[in-house]
Amino acid sequence: MWYGPDVNRDFGTLNPFSVGTLMKEAVRRAIVAIRAQRFTFEARSKENNERGPDFVTTADHAAQRVLVTLLRNWFPDYGIVAEEENLRVPCTHPRHDLWFTVDPLDGTRAFMRRQSHGIGTMVSLVCDGEVIGACVGDVMTSEIYAARAEDDSVHRISEFGIAEPLVIDPARALGEQWVLVGEHGHPRSELLIAMVGGAEPLFSGIETTTGSIGIGIARLWKSEVGGAVFGPFRRGSPWDLYPIVGISRRLGFRFFALPQHGPLAPWSPVIDHQGTPVPDEVLVIHESRVAELTVWLERHGFEHAPLGAPAT
Repeated sequence: MWYGPDVNRDFGTLNPFSVGTLMKEAVRRAIVAIRAQRFTFEARSKENNERGPDFVTTADHAAQRVLVTLLRNWFPDYGIVAEEENLRVPCTHPRHDLWFTVDPLDGTRAFMRRQSHGIGTMVSLVCDGEVIGACVGDVMTSEIYAARAEDDSVHRISEFGIAEPLVIDPARALGEQWVLVGEHGHPRSELLIAMVGGAEPLFSGIETTTGSIGIGIARLWKSEVGGAVFGPFRRGSPWDLYPIVGISRRLGFRFFALPQHGPLAPWSPVIDHQGTPVPDEVLVIHESRVAELTVWLERHGFEHAPLGAPAT
């Protein structure tokens, strides 16, 4: 029997499992859309921003169409804040301010260079000022890093759908690991310079990366590096920052501001539709390493604000 659109039917309750699964599927389909244009895309420049010339490609637009269409169909009363064309869809949920951030192609310039790494697509879900779920997809490996609402775990999901929980080894010291620094390629704050190049550095080495901030920070979640640094930005975009904030916090990572001149202090982003200021470089390390960071700072005479209790 055919049921027309005038039939009103109750399909049951939407729960965190279904929301998380649909978010992962949306990211998976965006990955497919981007990969389909790897060698056939067209690009044009966008308005200049604080980080230099910016570009958009047909792959950015294709991925955003996929993500926005799916999310609007699956979650018609949730809002959307998406990068391209400054897309804003208001939330109409009767009880909560629920909205998705959409970064259709994170690392556009890396994509244009046809890099084999550093290209991502990201979605996060915000509820009443808190990031409650996120998916970061690696376009080149087809892996997805996913955290769903009301679940303490984060999973790394292979291109074949095989999932493994991400777990941080608290016994591995920062002094045994490298720190990852973003596209500007060198530390700016005096404190970070000492952490990587002083007589007694905090980290054993420094590595730079280009492309997607999400795929870069994913190296921290996988324990390939012991710390990561991003910023400064005049204002971090919701689609850039909120997915990495949501997953990082779920795994127990902490954020610390590194001003060029001044004490190290905990940093917490403001979660709203406009994004959050990132006036300084921000260091991300696991909460189990706060004690090691504190000892290092005090041994070398660096001022710091109270860093909070380390994990036990």
